[in-house]
Amino acid sequence: MDSKFQMPTETVDLPTKGLLYPEDSPLAAGTIEMKYMTAKEEDILTNTNYIKNGTVIDKLLKALIVTENVDYNALLTGDKNAIMIAARILAYGKNYEVDYNGETHTVDLTQLKEKEVDYSLFQNRTNSFEFKLPNSDNKITFKLLSHEDERKIEEEQKGLKKINKDSSTEVTTRLKYMITGINGVTEKKDIRNFVDNYLLSKDARELRKFYTSISPDIELKFSTTDGEEDVDLPIGLTFFWPDSN
Repeated sequence: MDSKFQMPTETVDLPTKGLLYPEDSPLAAGTIEMKYMTAKEEDILTNTNYIKNGTVIDKLLKALIVTENVDYNALLTGDKNAIMIAARILAYGKNYEVDYNGETHTVDLTQLKEKEVDYSLFQNRTNSFEFKLPNSDNKITFKLLSHEDERKIEEEQKGLKKINKDSSTEVTTRLKYMITGINGVTEKKDIRNFVDNYLLSKDARELRKFYTSISPDIELKFSTTDGEEDVDLPIGLTFFWPDSN
């Protein structure tokens, strides 16, 4: 019976163009093939356990990817964002209604652009970059974060919250996963010690700015009708649940 039915698929361009994955990875092609959402995937969206533990979107995207042997954990954040936008378009169409300042705006998701980045930085196909901290002159090496990194960051923060409910360590935790070396020192315990005790706040800010400037991604912003500058696109409940109202 399967041969009688064909599942339509679409090819999605990855913002990294595949340049930051090993050459033997399917992601190195710079594209990924996804299928349209079916009723079976809608079951994923309504799974209360997935919703409760925060894995519902990842479960959905994994189910929609049809390219073989893709390591979902290796997906860089910008590529994952592109896949999420594509999944929403394929499932419910391009129009996404958002509320901003008391007004409803209809955003055409197909018009979201990729960030402009310098792809010459990726010519060696290695997810490793250098940055000299402008105030302390320390030389940093860092990487762009993957889905696996983001998951570990979230888990670590949850663990710290259990110890101290008032703990707020998102900035430093992310830096500890981003940074891979300081002046040639690559031991994780030394990196963590540096971030906690020696990284100047103004250096951390410049590092984060540089990280953002070179990270391939989708510009998750939209223009308002009153001529304001672009504002961040809220990914709310109705993104994958447009009938939730």
